[in-house]
Amino acid sequence: MAAREHIERRPAMFMQVAQRVADDIRSGRYKPGDLLPSEKHMEDMYGVGKHTARSAVAELRRMGLVESQQGKGTIVLATGQALPATSVDRAIHRTTKGSWSLPTTNASETAAVSRTTLDGPPALLLGQQDQDAISVDRLLHDPTTGARMAHRVLIPLATAAEVPTLAEQPDAEVADLYQQLADAGLSLEFTERVTARAPFPDERTALGLSDASHLLIAYRVTADADQGRPLLCEELKAPADTCQLAFTVTPTKPPAKRATGRSSRSE
Repeated sequence: MAAREHIERRPAMFMQVAQRVADDIRSGRYKPGDLLPSEKHMEDMYGVGKHTARSAVAELRRMGLVESQQGKGTIVLATGQALPATSVDRAIHRTTKGSWSLPTTNASETAAVSRTTLDGPPALLLGQQDQDAISVDRLLHDPTTGARMAHRVLIPLATAAEVPTLAEQPDAEVADLYQQLADAGLSLEFTERVTARAPFPDERTALGLSDASHLLIAYRVTADADQGRPLLCEELKAPADTCQLAFTVTPTKPPAKRATGRSSRSE
């Protein structure tokens, strides 16, 4: 069967309108405190329908560029005045009984489970370049702001062989995966790294991103604390324009300093 060719789809029309207005705000055409054109005016300016204009304004609010005030209209905010509307809680909790708890997320569809070959940052973080793994992909959304995020869990087959229950139901909730590792006698520790980049075309389509949007990408590695051995890798992709990642920071003791020189002996 012939290989399927990739066809890039343009962002939805309301995203194109929102990006055009966002560019005008950043270039100074609309300054902080200015009123944006009304939705009716936007319909005429861009040749779009009422629903498209309204969705474009909603997108600008999610980007933190404007706010709508009753009786006044939509006002341009000063740069940096508003944080992104969607706060993604990245905390990990453990109860007094030893069970794991994570912030609630909303999945847009059933998780997709597949077998993959590790590459890129997850392979480097797991130390398993070109090794096989189970991939569990979910599309998440924030019901309040409408922001969409992509979440992936990568379970190396080496880890699944050590803890067979992981392979039996890899699409279980992430807290349940942690519990299975703990029940297998492993002491867990977590490290999270956050980076950013421009989205690929398929990511832009799946998450409804504008051409100028960037992705926040968080890699969380679950490791065996006793041996420092990586066990799982989670990857979260979130729109940088509309999402902020929030972490609970727990102070720890600094590592003991090693002696760097020889002590002198007095004569």
